[in-house]
Amino acid sequence: MSAGCRLDDPGPFAEPWEAQVFALVVALQERGLFTQGDWARALGRTIRPHGEPEAAADYGRWLATLETLLAERGVADPSSLQARSDAFLRAAAATPHGEAILLANDPRPSS
Repeated sequence: MSAGCRLDDPGPFAEPWEAQVFALVVALQERGLFTQGDWARALGRTIRPHGEPEAAADYGRWLATLETLLAERGVADPSSLQARSDAFLRAAAATPHGEAILLANDPRPSS
């Protein structure tokens, strides 16, 4: 552990899922699904769509960009991604404050 590293310091990530999105992007680049250039262009389209003013490149936008790339490359079906996102939001709404959000908490049965 480096002298400047603290266990209670989250670093650049506010939440664990942000670190997971970052790690997924890095791992998929390393496996050759897309290049760093592909990622930069795709993220640029997400944070500056259609020439609009640039929005912050938060990890929510990273996730949206990753979902788009996965769909474009045929790795994930857009409707499946949307269904999973919807299930997560329902599970989040059904989860008591302070508890981990689990897809099993989705009140709508999966089909």
